[in-house]
Amino acid sequence: MAVIAIYSMKGGVGKSCAAVSLAWNSAVNSSRKTLVWDLDPQAAASFILNGDRHKKDRAQAMIAGDIKPSKLIKPTRIENIDLLAADVSLRGLDRFFFDLNKKKYMGKILRELKKDYDRIILDCPPGLTETSEQILRNADLVIVPVIPSPLSERALKDVQTFLDSRRRKHAPLLPVFNMVDRRRTIHKETLAKKPKWPVIPMSSNVERMTRLKKPLGEFAPRSPAALAYAKIWRGIEKKLTKL
Repeated sequence: MAVIAIYSMKGGVGKSCAAVSLAWNSAVNSSRKTLVWDLDPQAAASFILNGDRHKKDRAQAMIAGDIKPSKLIKPTRIENIDLLAADVSLRGLDRFFFDLNKKKYMGKILRELKKDYDRIILDCPPGLTETSEQILRNADLVIVPVIPSPLSERALKDVQTFLDSRRRKHAPLLPVFNMVDRRRTIHKETLAKKPKWPVIPMSSNVERMTRLKKPLGEFAPRSPAALAYAKIWRGIEKKLTKL
């Protein structure tokens, strides 16, 4: 049982597509019973997995303990993938944690969910907030999509510095170059500095995920991006066995 957070301090780095693609590999290629917990109020992962919008915004109410997770978790049409969808109520989640000083609240929920799932994939909101700090503290592994540019690299360093300054145990960070265009000089130069980091190429097929509402592995399994996600997932499984 493991919790894998897909997190970035910056938005627009392909986080939600990565979360869905890795969840698909977990469920299909590794036959793991997998839960996607969408914690981003933009709800992109929920949209791709075709999650129905609730009549009421109840995601934060579930975290507050007013609704049991089982009431909101829904199966997707993909075998072995369930979805705990996001909604706009999550925009107030940081204030909720701050006001109630619930430092261990996320960990309590995750421990309950772990009883029913082999892998839990968290699609995290961007930014360095109370919510993200709780997620980083309670995940087993954190995948950080990084666009090959100085600003994205700087954001990753800021996260590492912040976590180190808290002097608390946190999950290992695994940076992944995402949306890579090797025709661009700045991308090539950045990749050359970190040759061991995994790479996911820029792909129109990844963009099609939101239009088709399907994981990449379903409709373009042999595409370079799909093969890259599959390779990264195999690396994640190996990493988890060592933790």
